[in-house]
Amino acid sequence: MRGVVFDGKHVQVVDDLTIREPEPGEVLVAISAAGLCHSDLSVVDGTIPFPVPVVLGHEGAGVVEAVGAGVTHVAPGDHVALSTLANCGTCAECDRGRPTMCRKAIGRPQRPFTRGGRTVYQFASNSAFAERTVVRAVQAVPIPKDIPLRAAALIGCGVLTGVGAVLNRARVDRGDSVVVIGTGGIGLNVLQGARIAGALRIVAVDANPAKETVARQFGATDFLTSAEGVRDLLPTGADHVFECVGRVELIRQAIDLLDRHGQAVLLGVPGASAEASFLVSSMFLDKAILGCRYGSSRPQRDIPLYAELYRQGRLLLDELVTATYPVEDFEKARADAEAGRVARGVLTF
Repeated sequence: MRGVVFDGKHVQVVDDLTIREPEPGEVLVAISAAGLCHSDLSVVDGTIPFPVPVVLGHEGAGVVEAVGAGVTHVAPGDHVALSTLANCGTCAECDRGRPTMCRKAIGRPQRPFTRGGRTVYQFASNSAFAERTVVRAVQAVPIPKDIPLRAAALIGCGVLTGVGAVLNRARVDRGDSVVVIGTGGIGLNVLQGARIAGALRIVAVDANPAKETVARQFGATDFLTSAEGVRDLLPTGADHVFECVGRVELIRQAIDLLDRHGQAVLLGVPGASAEASFLVSSMFLDKAILGCRYGSSRPQRDIPLYAELYRQGRLLLDELVTATYPVEDFEKARADAEAGRVARGVLTF
């Protein structure tokens, strides 16, 4: 079986992976398409520490091949989008509708793969860069079969994170003003989340002027190559500023751009030891700094919602896919992503 494996030093596309059968409460999925997210690259460059060897990938969609005992909501042949939340469903946080806060959903990587007799870790409870993967039943969310799987794959991370940050965490309201710093895959989904929410002014900020056209396509009403121009457009500041890059100086800018009662939402992932500073006195006008994990999503609710918004033409998915690559061309996909040449590159099997 083919897959993309990181051994701690090098990334290889291998063809000798094997995967076990699904156990009770699990689903075996044949992956059709998987988006290349910067979180995958962050494992490779060390920004996200993870045990190795590991099969990368966490933004995928495919077809159910088999289910373990007790699984009833999907069956072989069903199309599914995969989430990364292997939440237990029984703890207090899950019961409160906060599966992203489940303490069993992160930090306990499984090893369903083997290669050469050695077990291999699964990234983000998912490992979508493999021909097949095993996930917990709660992670396999059925989607209509008329949705192309290469588009559906992007729901599982980029859309859940970006659109979810707007609708679930920030709760952007009609008429609000929004600033989005960084218009990569996550930033574009924040833009369209703000559009769907009814924001009146949506300012995209990206140092690359070539990104203006696609930013406006996804919902930006204005485009700037520097945050310095935001105050010209929004003299009193913004209701919501989303930092989607993960640089501490941009986090400071996001906070400084807030209007009274505004909130800065942090989506970019800097190094684990990174620290940011801000003027404490500026916060006493009811401003807030919000962390956001995985769009504060409830995937069993949100994935079907986003799938229906796509079918209605309100959520853009096909337009996110800048390029597709056979899995054997992972290095080209990686180079394009690192150079900022794609909103999302999608690997296909």
